[in-house]
Amino acid sequence: MPRHRPTQTPRPVAHPGPIPAPAQERERPATTLRQRLAELRGPTVPPRPLDARALAALAANPGCRRRALLDGAGVDKAALASALGSPAPFGQSQFAFVRGNAFEARVKADGGTELMRLLHERLGGPGAAPGEVSVPDLTAAGPEGRAARTALALREATAAGGWALLDHPMLALEVAGSPAYLEPDAVAVHPDGTWTVVEIKSFPMIDGSADAAKVGAAARQSAVYVLALERIAALTEGAEVDHRVLLVCPKDFSNLPTASVVDVRKQRAVTRRQLTRLTRIEDIAAALPEGTTFDPECPRQQLDAAVEAVGAAYAPECLAACELAFHCRAKAREAGAVEALGRSVRGELGGLTTVGEVLAAAAGKEGDPADPTVAALRRAAALRAEALTGGPACR
Repeated sequence: MPRHRPTQTPRPVAHPGPIPAPAQERERPATTLRQRLAELRGPTVPPRPLDARALAALAANPGCRRRALLDGAGVDKAALASALGSPAPFGQSQFAFVRGNAFEARVKADGGTELMRLLHERLGGPGAAPGEVSVPDLTAAGPEGRAARTALALREATAAGGWALLDHPMLALEVAGSPAYLEPDAVAVHPDGTWTVVEIKSFPMIDGSADAAKVGAAARQSAVYVLALERIAALTEGAEVDHRVLLVCPKDFSNLPTASVVDVRKQRAVTRRQLTRLTRIEDIAAALPEGTTFDPECPRQQLDAAVEAVGAAYAPECLAACELAFHCRAKAREAGAVEALGRSVRGELGGLTTVGEVLAAAAGKEGDPADPTVAALRRAAALRAEALTGGPACR
């Protein structure tokens, strides 16, 4: 039997409030924001879609206003980094891309027969594997149309009470006040109304386990899809999004698919909290000087000024997740910022924000001796001197 969500009781309204504005007036700010983001991106530059991998990286560093604005505006950060003279060897190799596509096609062959067998084996419960599976057509014009068609297909499949497989559905999620469109590998609908995210990866699963770092990245990416699905499920009677994700990978060193179940409740909670902390894109854009643009065709000096006009929160972890990380690292090192040493080091140093201040405090030239951070630095410097000279250091 389908599970039904309890109907939420609306909160009482103390007063009727102002009369809502006409639809044209309500849509005007959004249109203005789209125009502003297009200006930042460049008049002839198409927007780069914000995928789940980039969104998970953004949620891991919510204090970086620079990445929030660039991703929200659809700026191609790789092209921008190259124009700034700091290209990053970032992204998937062509060989890995082709291999991943070939493996995904094999998993989904014959209407997803093998995929549904794995799904039923890991999450389907007792009984035979599903024989008849509906594969709805999700074709529509543009990401907005595909997202609407996906939501309709999910509702129809849930109401039908059978098995359904949505191949590359389009999901929408609001990020910092701007819509982001996400495309998971697949979403399966169970007869009881449960929706399960399916993530297909080309890294191997050897003896039933895969690389922990890669599985963690897949879990963070899948948590974004779960959050987007929950928005649709909240408006669909009998629907519930499973917090367990089916991860499909090649078995051992073959090209045969195998699967494991990954619980993403922790990643989902962290991602939701971090996305809530993101500053709204329109607020960041409004603080920029007039005429600011990130068009890669602009002169390098102009681009450098535009990028520096938006605050960044660099950390060494950015090197594995952001195309602009090498540029931000160079600027952090140039300024002597302690952030270049890592978030943990930055947290330990308190009010000391530059490497010069830290060295001066350790040498006893600056800083309040009563400050615990300064005292710890001076004690560490004394121990280092003692270890190097072989005798007691001067106190």
